[in-house]
Amino acid sequence: MAKTDIEIAREAKMKPIQEILDSINVPDKAEVYSPMGRYIAKIKTEYLEKLKDKKDGKLILVTAITPTPAGEGKTTTSVGLSDGLNNIGKKSIVCLREPSLGPSFGMKGGAAGGGYAQVVPMEQINLHFTGDFHAITSAHNLLSALIDNHIYWGNKLNIDVRRIVWKRVMDMNDRSLRSIVANLGGIANGYPRQDGFDITVASEIMAIFCLAKDLKDLENRIGNITIGYTRDKNPIFAKDLHAQGPMTVLLKDAIRPNVTQTLENNPAIIHGGPFANIAHGCNSVIATKTALKLSDYVITEAGFGADLGAEKFINIKCRKSNLKPDCVVIVATIRALKMHGGVSKDELTNENVEALRKGVVNLERHINNVKKFGLPVAVAVNHFVNDSEKEVNFLMDFCKNIGVDISLCTHWSSGGEGTKDLANTVVNICEKNESTFKFLYEDKIPLFKKIETIAREIYHASEVVADTKIRTQLKDFESKGYSHLPICVAKTQYSFSTDPSLKGAPTGHVLPVREVKLSSGAEFIVVICGEIMTMPGLPRVPAADSIKINEKGETEGLF
Repeated sequence: MAKTDIEIAREAKMKPIQEILDSINVPDKAEVYSPMGRYIAKIKTEYLEKLKDKKDGKLILVTAITPTPAGEGKTTTSVGLSDGLNNIGKKSIVCLREPSLGPSFGMKGGAAGGGYAQVVPMEQINLHFTGDFHAITSAHNLLSALIDNHIYWGNKLNIDVRRIVWKRVMDMNDRSLRSIVANLGGIANGYPRQDGFDITVASEIMAIFCLAKDLKDLENRIGNITIGYTRDKNPIFAKDLHAQGPMTVLLKDAIRPNVTQTLENNPAIIHGGPFANIAHGCNSVIATKTALKLSDYVITEAGFGADLGAEKFINIKCRKSNLKPDCVVIVATIRALKMHGGVSKDELTNENVEALRKGVVNLERHINNVKKFGLPVAVAVNHFVNDSEKEVNFLMDFCKNIGVDISLCTHWSSGGEGTKDLANTVVNICEKNESTFKFLYEDKIPLFKKIETIAREIYHASEVVADTKIRTQLKDFESKGYSHLPICVAKTQYSFSTDPSLKGAPTGHVLPVREVKLSSGAEFIVVICGEIMTMPGLPRVPAADSIKINEKGETEGLF
């Protein structure tokens, strides 16, 4: 019987964190890092400032085909590729998002890689880690408390309680908190009003945290958060409540990047973790830039498929940080591509080259989309034991025929040894330096035109449908000086369209815009299409049902 992820992680021979830092030439000094136990460290921002003149390494973005219940293994592949690069003599760091407690106890059960391509210590990373998410939750809810307190003590800013747009957050899936009434209980408790909770990873604080270039930038962005409006519809910002100072104090240690290690004792930086729908779904800019100064190759990932993750990584994160990927790796599984070809999940173990032939259009669409950014592409096939030789050969031939490098990867079962071919491919691409990087749209074009560009170029939609209210809101954002902001589309991750049942590579569909939101601190416009949950619920049988402490005092059930 195969070992579980947590069993593999528990058997890992971890090295003291100083040995990991030694491998990337980080000195053992109190002013450089703070140890968080034996195997985790936080790099101090003062040291990061000293690295700014160092040459950057190569940036590799790992993304994926459109997700299916069959799984793609993007994080696992990211870890495996970084191990593979280290195995062939290249200094590599993997940069990942921090797992959220909500999914860990809900559907996923953990998010630190899998098999023999994991980051460790797995239990700490998946649970409280270094407390970053708790700090973000506290900073967010401090602002919520300041808003209601200001109203209680006379409402000098004339906040319209019907137009408060700042909810509360917690890092757990709890559908019962999506919409609530706050301040009940009489005069002593304030003015009753409708409120609600989002999950912490959907907080604008999380998005700001991951886009800020330093502590001062973090404070400025927090101050620019729109918390609500007056009766005359004039915006009220967090800085009007003098909230940015104390909120930044709560985040001053969290903003320091976390260094851990892979199972193969290679460095990993795990920091931040915004939603890939309502936000941009990438680890922090500070973490990525730190890794680029400390290694030759940085492997980072973006949430969901390339239509959401890679598009936002480039159009939002890269635009705001001057980062530029040198290569994009698209992760695919034969299982998932067969699902895009019409096969049900319970039939995936059966060989079906015809279904693969139909489903491979999804991979091809993502490849072509990434090329629109002027970036070279490689495909990583995350190998499963039930993949047949005919299926593997078909997929390898397909990519070769369209001129795309492809590697069969077995990192789940053999770690970095199983990604050496992919690692060599990535190195060859980077050394050719064929990137002609460009954004999908310019800052100066109108907001609605930006939405249309994403819809047509990335989703292959025929048109964008938005009522007069939505179009008026966008015009209002432009009149208030936000016309230059990028677009963050929130839609289902399971299809290029807004209909999760449309698999493969649908065309001619319509993108209906239900709502637009201004993230004035994070500096992007959220465009909500379809039903998007910013506070998920737990499934009928949550992962929490299997998570417990065993007789040895060890955690069981994380996977």
